[in-house]
Amino acid sequence: MRQARALWIAWTLGAAVGVGACGDDDASDEADAMSGVRAGGEGGASAAGSSSASGSGAMNDAGSGGRAGSAGAAGTAGGSGASADAGADADAGAAGSSAGSGGSAGGTGGSSGAAADAGAATMTFFVTSTGSATADLGGLQGADLKSQDLAAAAGHGDKIWRAYLSVEQGPENLPGDARDRIGAGPWHNADGVLVAADLTELHAREGDPTVFLDETGEPVPGQWQGSPTPNVHDILTGTNRDGTLNAGYTCEDWTSASADLTAWVGHSDGLGPQGSADAMYRPWNSVHENGGCNDTAPRGGGGRIYCFAADE
Repeated sequence: MRQARALWIAWTLGAAVGVGACGDDDASDEADAMSGVRAGGEGGASAAGSSSASGSGAMNDAGSGGRAGSAGAAGTAGGSGASADAGADADAGAAGSSAGSGGSAGGTGGSSGAAADAGAATMTFFVTSTGSATADLGGLQGADLKSQDLAAAAGHGDKIWRAYLSVEQGPENLPGDARDRIGAGPWHNADGVLVAADLTELHAREGDPTVFLDETGEPVPGQWQGSPTPNVHDILTGTNRDGTLNAGYTCEDWTSASADLTAWVGHSDGLGPQGSADAMYRPWNSVHENGGCNDTAPRGGGGRIYCFAADE
């Protein structure tokens, strides 16, 4: 019995040693597999292939199944690397999408700018850039034609333009007021700046060299500081401050060049001698009579007129 027990103990110990050896081999195999996993995570599919080869070389070992499984894990790790690449592509796509959004935003901004330009006010008022040596303008018809021609030359001939002039014998031989010829407003100058919103505002305002511009956008030479010479700020109107006829000052309704007659004028710059801003010099349409219908130059004139686009 003792001998049998001794043999049994010896066999048991031997089995335990064998098992321990196998455990060491498996542990080694596990380490090899984990190396394959790490390699797969870093190198993608190539690392996975390397781990598979390692597993194939140990197919005869009891742990070969474990290594094959490890190789599969390495393959999975390689796939994760690919997934990471795919994620990078996704990031690149997101960046592209953001760039596209930026482009769209830029495009929208450009459109807004174009809309703003499209909404800018067009010219509906100007002082003529050229005048007449006398107050004989060919009557209202001649004055209107001059307004229309200058507006057309400036690119605004699609509107109906009227001269701001009063007459003693207008349609049906009745007096005609300048204010009744020009529509209801609003009116803007060549720079798109509002001159007046309506007739009431127009006849309440004063002359201003920065607002009362000619059809090309140039200021009218006058009494303002730095103005070119000669002074031509006296603009023919034949009109009172409220826009009605000032009888006797129309040079026979703008058909006479007589030295015995005079015209009534306003100041486009709202200024008097030496740049005086006294109230008597400020009205744009009604300040004083000129030197004579035969010569519009004396006292600061040039035979110029105001032109308005009538809203018809």
